[in-house]
Amino acid sequence: MKSLLLAVLFFYPALLCASEFKDLAQPVISAHRIDQLIQSSIQKGLISGAVVLIGSSQKNLFAKGYGRVSPASDARLMTVDTIFDLASLTKVIATTPSIMKLAEERKLSLVDPVKRWFPELEGKGKDDLLVLHLLTHTSALDDFSLAHERPLQSAIEGAAAQSLKGEIGNRFHYADINFILLGEMVKRVSGETLNEYAAKAFYRPLGMSDTGFLLSAEKRSRAASTVGDGSLQFIGDPQDYLARQLGGVAGHAGLFSTASDLAVFCRMILPAVGFAGKKIMEERTVLQMTAPYFSRGGKVVRGLGWDIASPFSSPRGGFFSRWSFGHTGYSGTSIWIDPEADLYVILLTTRLEYRKKSAFSQIRSELSTIAVEAFGSPVSLKDLEDDL
Repeated sequence: MKSLLLAVLFFYPALLCASEFKDLAQPVISAHRIDQLIQSSIQKGLISGAVVLIGSSQKNLFAKGYGRVSPASDARLMTVDTIFDLASLTKVIATTPSIMKLAEERKLSLVDPVKRWFPELEGKGKDDLLVLHLLTHTSALDDFSLAHERPLQSAIEGAAAQSLKGEIGNRFHYADINFILLGEMVKRVSGETLNEYAAKAFYRPLGMSDTGFLLSAEKRSRAASTVGDGSLQFIGDPQDYLARQLGGVAGHAGLFSTASDLAVFCRMILPAVGFAGKKIMEERTVLQMTAPYFSRGGKVVRGLGWDIASPFSSPRGGFFSRWSFGHTGYSGTSIWIDPEADLYVILLTTRLEYRKKSAFSQIRSELSTIAVEAFGSPVSLKDLEDDL
């Protein structure tokens, strides 16, 4: 026993140095792994370029641009300040926080019947439909085509007229119509359009100068392309057809931003810190927004707007905690945030391949796994530490 103790004492400094060296080397090794992951995705033709940003409540920990802003061989190189079409991230960067802010200001309630704000639904068999159900995609509504003329009115009338597909509050079905209605609700409650309200309540106070709908000419010159049906490309206009029909401002899609602006937003909703002393949203509002709501008999877990554990949760990766949350965008964007690990991962890409869904999900998953390994404590290790 004495010799064993002496051996431990003799080798302990070396072991400590090795551990310290590993801690220092890990971010470098992980940066190389991120490079490999994104470059491989470019070589496989899944994307033409990307921006990756990983951060905490205090600072950005990793930020880098890869590839080019479009598939054209002469396209400019991607930079970290490139502006991206966020697609469905609009739901959680614009619409959800706007609804939550209005609820915080007591201008609406999450348990308001939707018909309170949409009298068009009165007498249409949807008396039990609440604002909460729209936010959690448990409204039992399905998507449908909009009329070319008066598309917003056709969205409202279509939602009112359609038969419910299942039980309200229990059937989880991801549908853009939920957030098209919520985007219009912001206007009916506040008297301001969604883009006006979100800019006033969030983007301007937080200094998110590159975030908004309806890009100016200057911002269009900094935008990455998105690929639509066939060879159609959009630069500065929403890829989403319904968002274009609705004039570029919609609750489900149409928002543009940069990785740096999104990092500011992520820091704002990390409950422990907030942003630069500015109380944009109360902590209780953030906690309510990201608390778990269960559907499909507990098989699907969503926050309000945010995803927690569902068929769309690939950016959660292998090590983020059960308290983490995020969202994806069809154009090739995603965010995942873990308050327990004090970490967020932002991935913005110029997605080219839409048929290989599992391959793209794997990119999102692997990136988050690498991020937690490099900059956080994997939840499995935390569990071990708690048991010691």
